[in-house]
Amino acid sequence: QVQLVESGGGLVQAGGSLRLTCAASGRTFSTNAMGWFRQAPGKEREFVAAISWNGGNTYYADSVKGRFTISRDNGKNTLYLQMNSLKPEDTAIYYCAAHRTYYLDSRPDKYDYWGQGTQVTVSS
Repeated sequence: QVQLVESGGGLVQAGGSLRLTCAASGRTFSTNAMGWFRQAPGKEREFVAAISWNGGNTYYADSVKGRFTISRDNGKNTLYLQMNSLKPEDTAIYYCAAHRTYYLDSRPDKYDYWGQGTQVTVSS
């Protein structure tokens, strides 16, 4: 059974940092691009960041560029999202996802596997 499990969410003050982790099991995703998405209450799921199969290329939403860093460790089958300078508008449930190919992509419908999400709340 393929599973993606996020952890590391929580409550943090504006300007603070969090590091999200996504642990994959059931199969390896070392040849797949991976991504992070988020969904705030009453809003659609939106793209946050993506990383190529080998970590050599990354892609960020404009809203998080310069503050968030996506990375991966294929040996551990794990994906990370380092979030710095957090803002109240970053409050959302954060999901990790595995793309169906190696292609960097912001479209959620191109990702075949999803985690259950982890809540991030940034207080002002």
